[in-house]
Amino acid sequence: MPFFLNAKVRDLKPYDPISGDYPIRLDSNESFLQPDSVAFEEIVRAVESTKFNRYPDPMALGLCRAFAGYYGIDPALVTAGNGSDELLSVILTAFTQQDDKVITFKPDFSMYGVYAGLAGCDHMPFEKDNYNLNLTAAQGVRARVVLFSNPCNPTSLTIPADEIRRFVKSTSALVVLDEAYMDFSSTQEQRQDQKTLTAGYGSLIHEVNDYENLIILRTASKALGMASLRLGFAVTNERLTRALRAVKSPYNVNALSQAIGAALYKDHKRVRQGIGIIRAHRDRLCELFTLICRQVPGRLELVGSQANFLFAKCPEADEVFAYLKSRGIIIRQFGKALRITVGNAEENHALLTALQEYFGG
Repeated sequence: MPFFLNAKVRDLKPYDPISGDYPIRLDSNESFLQPDSVAFEEIVRAVESTKFNRYPDPMALGLCRAFAGYYGIDPALVTAGNGSDELLSVILTAFTQQDDKVITFKPDFSMYGVYAGLAGCDHMPFEKDNYNLNLTAAQGVRARVVLFSNPCNPTSLTIPADEIRRFVKSTSALVVLDEAYMDFSSTQEQRQDQKTLTAGYGSLIHEVNDYENLIILRTASKALGMASLRLGFAVTNERLTRALRAVKSPYNVNALSQAIGAALYKDHKRVRQGIGIIRAHRDRLCELFTLICRQVPGRLELVGSQANFLFAKCPEADEVFAYLKSRGIIIRQFGKALRITVGNAEENHALLTALQEYFGG
């Protein structure tokens, strides 16, 4: 007898990043930094100390302590996951029931809606106003979960922390705040206390115990530059932390990722230096990109640059994407807009040169 797929998976397509051998990849918001020689030595020691015949620590306590130490938070409020994606899936599966309403906003990270659908929820995506998120639009809906990123992926725009605080206090919904890119928020230098510098200005990571309905997500893929480890973290109050740890898979984070991640998070200076280098390259790229925008008014317009990528409106997005691809440069296209990951100096120079060539010098 034939087996029929159910409706929630029947029309899904696998996540499909652009495949192929391209010299310059600026499409996945990865860090362009590799670990230095000292970090590699720490990684080797972490590998050598791993007991490969044993299951990993089910709570990843050493990793959570190192992560919490860097951000200046209580490790008892941290749950580690196999990337933020796993944590998103666990949260939406465990804290919702069939047909519960889950509110997201467009554009935002595309997998939010996928995980909501797989959990059997009624996914309600609210359209943003010229890429700006208006949380008040969700206040009149009895939702179970409200989910969004800050800074936003893909727009690289931020939402003021006070606006988020007001919304969390005003709703009975679980607010899942994805701060994957908060470390790169350029306004963090306006505050000098250590907690703010490590968390990112505008973060609510130190305030989770003030709310019953707030979960913050972080990742090692961006600020730590360790996308290959697949490490994500959920930070929330003690009650929700106990629930998360109870419903996640028992050994969800492998021992190698735990050991390497813990070793790298313990070196606070190196992590901050890496973030600073990326932000400096981002700011320089933004400056030169803006010059090109001014030369071609109406054809290219920078929207946001508060993460490790830029987002720009571009009526000729199809043509620009194809031209860059022909030059061996891959970026991400979102309709009539482009998302460009910050690369190293050579990659950024190649990108800007190709853009100048396309737009006529």
